[in-house]
Amino acid sequence: MKALAVSGLSFSYPDGTSAVEGVDLDIESGERVALLGPNGAGKTSFLLSLIGILEARTGSIEIGGLRLEPATLSEIRRRLGLVFQDPDDQLFMPTVEEDVAFGPANLGLRGPALKLRVSQALAAVGEVHLAERAPHHLSGGERRRVAIATVLTMEPEVLVLDEPTSNLDPAGRRDLVGLLKGMGSTQLVVTHDLPFALELCTRSIIMDGGRVVADGPTADLMNDRQLMTKHRLELPYGFDPANIRPT
Repeated sequence: MKALAVSGLSFSYPDGTSAVEGVDLDIESGERVALLGPNGAGKTSFLLSLIGILEARTGSIEIGGLRLEPATLSEIRRRLGLVFQDPDDQLFMPTVEEDVAFGPANLGLRGPALKLRVSQALAAVGEVHLAERAPHHLSGGERRRVAIATVLTMEPEVLVLDEPTSNLDPAGRRDLVGLLKGMGSTQLVVTHDLPFALELCTRSIIMDGGRVVADGPTADLMNDRQLMTKHRLELPYGFDPANIRPT
């Protein structure tokens, strides 16, 4: 069973603008996959379609074998955990512990079971000691980890991260790579940070014009200069993708 299976997905805005067009995408359990593409490629529309915020015109979406439809929307959103680009969009309670508890508490989890779920999620990101801290007093890297914990506490089958290195310093970025590599979860990572994608993900998908235009080993795609140029993807000056191999 695929962790994520998307078939023939298309979405158009009310004015007729096509944002996603005929996307087929499968992700196996435990895979870490980068979703790359220039601005306006359709990546955000694709993500919002996955969790039912945007209603696809055609196609199907399955998370862990469960098909997205009105009756399954709540469970689909639990199974696919989306970590937003800005952690402050997910952190709004007085303490870290309350933020991480918010999702499962809304589903009815209470008492020792809720406390255990929260402590396990914070332990997974290495931030148990922050439980009583106010989120707005944390560093950027700490807020990013806590935001991930708020999603992990829902026990998702697929973890989706939108621009996870945004506003992180080099040390925070390095810590995030280590965290995500060590988790062993199925991950879909949307990023413009190509070295980060190369270090973290063995496989990458390139979207442009609402379509999947390439799907293959990350290093192979980044070494294809014609492909990268055509789809406005640019590695940092002097960066050689041959120097990094994802593990």
